[in-house]
Amino acid sequence: MPEPIYLKLAIPTPLRRHFEYLPPPSSEDFQWFPGQRLRVPFGRQVLTAILVEVLHETTIPPKQLKAAQACLDPSPALPADILHLCAWAAQYYQCPPGEVYSTALPALLRQGEQATLTGEPYYRLSTEGKGLPETGLKRAPKQAEVLALLRAHKQLSVMALKDSNVSSATLKSLETKGLLERFIEVPCADAPQREGFLAEIELQLNEEQEIAFEALQFDRYQSYLLEGTTGSGKTEVYLQAIARVLADGKQALVLIPEIGLTPQTLGRFQRRFNVPIAALHSGLNDKERLQAWLQASHGYARIIIGTRSAIFTPMTAPGIIIVDEEHDTSFKQQDGFRYSARDLAAVRANHHQIPLILGTATPALETLHNAISGRYQHLRLANRAAGAKAPSVKLLDIRGQRLQHGIADELLSAISDEVMAGNQVLVFLNRRGFAPTLMCHDCGWQALCPYCDTRLTVHQQPRHLHCHHCDHQRRIPGQCPSCHSLEVQALGMGTERSETELQALFPNTRIIRIDRDTTRRKNAMNDLLDEINTGKPCILVGTQMLAKGHHFPDVTLVAIIDADGGLFSADFRGPERMGQLITQVAGRAGRASKPGRVVLQSHHTDHPMIMSLMFEGYHRFARHLLRERQVANMPPYRYLALIKAEAQDAQLATQLLTYAREMAESIHTSSDTLQFLGPLPANMERRGGRFRFQLQINTNSRSILNKLLGEIGLKLENHPLNRKVRWAIDVDPQDMS
Repeated sequence: MPEPIYLKLAIPTPLRRHFEYLPPPSSEDFQWFPGQRLRVPFGRQVLTAILVEVLHETTIPPKQLKAAQACLDPSPALPADILHLCAWAAQYYQCPPGEVYSTALPALLRQGEQATLTGEPYYRLSTEGKGLPETGLKRAPKQAEVLALLRAHKQLSVMALKDSNVSSATLKSLETKGLLERFIEVPCADAPQREGFLAEIELQLNEEQEIAFEALQFDRYQSYLLEGTTGSGKTEVYLQAIARVLADGKQALVLIPEIGLTPQTLGRFQRRFNVPIAALHSGLNDKERLQAWLQASHGYARIIIGTRSAIFTPMTAPGIIIVDEEHDTSFKQQDGFRYSARDLAAVRANHHQIPLILGTATPALETLHNAISGRYQHLRLANRAAGAKAPSVKLLDIRGQRLQHGIADELLSAISDEVMAGNQVLVFLNRRGFAPTLMCHDCGWQALCPYCDTRLTVHQQPRHLHCHHCDHQRRIPGQCPSCHSLEVQALGMGTERSETELQALFPNTRIIRIDRDTTRRKNAMNDLLDEINTGKPCILVGTQMLAKGHHFPDVTLVAIIDADGGLFSADFRGPERMGQLITQVAGRAGRASKPGRVVLQSHHTDHPMIMSLMFEGYHRFARHLLRERQVANMPPYRYLALIKAEAQDAQLATQLLTYAREMAESIHTSSDTLQFLGPLPANMERRGGRFRFQLQINTNSRSILNKLLGEIGLKLENHPLNRKVRWAIDVDPQDMS
């Protein structure tokens, strides 16, 4: 008599446990594998679950078990290595397992769609296109670029071309001219392409790049911190490391922080490699994302480029993982399943025994600490590639100076000189909108968000007040609601106002604003970057979006308008973030043959942090911060977790966290091992109409912290206030607000 079969499933619910089900009816001869998806009844819902384990015994009476409705996959949707990664992450980040496994799946697979790799439209050169000379489309440079790509690659998918910022209109024009042919191809994982995968000749590495590349070991796990000053050629090291992996018949996974970097990165990789490349990011629709995911999981895509969630992409032959701009906070999910893609990359690389490269000019202090302590191998590129010089730096003390629209006269003169010389200027101001405050000049009334402890930001296009935290919007009043005065004024500078004022000061110069408001439309960021890359004189005005690894060869002056906020942040990570942001923004200047300069205007030019950062460099600045962290018993020298709670009644949130602290203190009484702070209000106590509090747990033992958080999570899940208070556990928090 065959053994009974019970299915241990992960179901996407907020409950911190697995569930047991009976197999679907009429599935006696079915082969079960962990990682298969099943459709199961759960309460009044029907959900998609993941099979974690096949059991032959159960502690629950079989008559009480429900039967699954159907198995959706003949073979696992999630392979064994991704199941291992999900199980590790659920335990480490104290997240309900069903939510973790669900995150690892594309949206359509979560909804129960079939995991079928379908045909995809491709383009290749026609006979006429092959015979066209390279100078045949001089008046249509974008069309010429497409032909050059297809000469190097023979064929490219429509998705890959669009990810490289090739418009449908460009493709249609070439097709109409008879230069391109469109056809449908079903991807298949043929034998890995070990030869002919280079579409262009590799660049000659300089001495520093050569030393870094030769240090890489491809036959075992090792994490490498590739710390290279901006413009030092880190990407070329990535490309040659990937070429080595492709030559061994393996795949490469490259994580990038922002969708805005995807076209730039993808274009660079497509020019270099003649292999299928899959891109995974939020700019794709669900069908496109599923097909890219399947191409990677079937082994067809040899290079996978994606943002945070791409860390869960299956690969048949993983060979290397690269995390570019590893310091970027966007690699840490801030709600729901609060995982760090950078840290999971280390777990996954270790599991596969493959190298992990963490590249940045401004390492996170945790990563730098791992390199200093020898846990990671530290590779440094101290000089810019191709002979480019580091920009000169000037601190501009604006105390007592007259400012025009927030900019000192000396800086305005420098901007004018660069534009007149035919160069580009980047003006950095990390505040969106027209102005951060609307105030009555007569009585002092300010426009505050009714749901958050913050002021409403003034926007002019369209004209309204906007809360950037809860998205509340309202019209701008014509008079003061408090005293009815007409003297209602917008105070302070935002990127929108800077754009307007700079356009008035430089009427004959193109002003390009880059922030979340100007890049909402699909392909808007790509269009703006294309315009910048024409090299025509212009002034770029933008937020931190401009600091994320972009290459602007014609920017010769970077003007940093307001960098003082990070000096007085309530978050202990504030100085680190400030240093990273200023260094990254400054690194946009002088990246090619033209020399660059950086002018930072500040009310605190003599502050030790500013002086250290600008004249000693980020590396020494970061070492100063590490010493301060060690004295303060803060990460990376101790381990940190937050238990966050929010409710419409502040008392309920504090009551739940007080219970959590009392319970934790009763379990572990050693004050040396565990330290508690709170419950305390979050930096922004009220957001979206809910009061927010947090309990901070600081310890020198990762295992004790993990065990304690597991016990607290189960207790809070069963607490009577669980239905009235939203709460979450955040391990290794990156945002203390």
